[in-house]
Amino acid sequence: MPDTPEKQPSVEPLALKDPASAALLAFLIPGLGHLYQGRTAKAVLFFVCIMGTFVYGLYLGSGPEVGWGRVVYWSWQPSDKRLYYFCQVGVGLPAMPAIVQSIRARHGREPFGQFMAPPRIENDPNAAPGGITLSELNRQLGRYFELGTIYTAIAGLLNLLAVFDAWAGPFVPHPEQEKEDKEGTQDKKEEEEKEQKDETGP
Repeated sequence: MPDTPEKQPSVEPLALKDPASAALLAFLIPGLGHLYQGRTAKAVLFFVCIMGTFVYGLYLGSGPEVGWGRVVYWSWQPSDKRLYYFCQVGVGLPAMPAIVQSIRARHGREPFGQFMAPPRIENDPNAAPGGITLSELNRQLGRYFELGTIYTAIAGLLNLLAVFDAWAGPFVPHPEQEKEDKEGTQDKKEEEEKEQKDETGP
């Protein structure tokens, strides 16, 4: 009786809706793009993990004397080029207040409180009045300044992976490729069994 070919299960394509819109929403708020696509479990997972990491980093970079969330700020001064912000901004809207605060400080206006406000540049005549310098931030927060910076940067980088997942969708192997992989594994197994029989003899 000839072997009948196995019927390959049909793979239901995932409805990603508009991938560009999903990617934009996923960038603005972690998990929002997946919620838009109806992938609720992933939306909750990404939001909790990414925002939890980001908020914890903000907490580490906070203090009663320096204010809250001081590890996330934008500055491009010769003495303080904040490269970490390029990673932190990957988390989307939660990191955007830093840009508003930086614009106000650059124009000599006092920021809206100390939340994500850039540190005052020493000996800068155009700096906003008051404020704490970067050296004072490091002295008062100690190692927590670097730890909070790393946590918030990791959260931003993780969200970029989530944005890609919202745009491209999960990886699903093609049915034909999956069949070839199974056949190759079966052939290899048969060859190994044959070699074992040859070694042991009759």
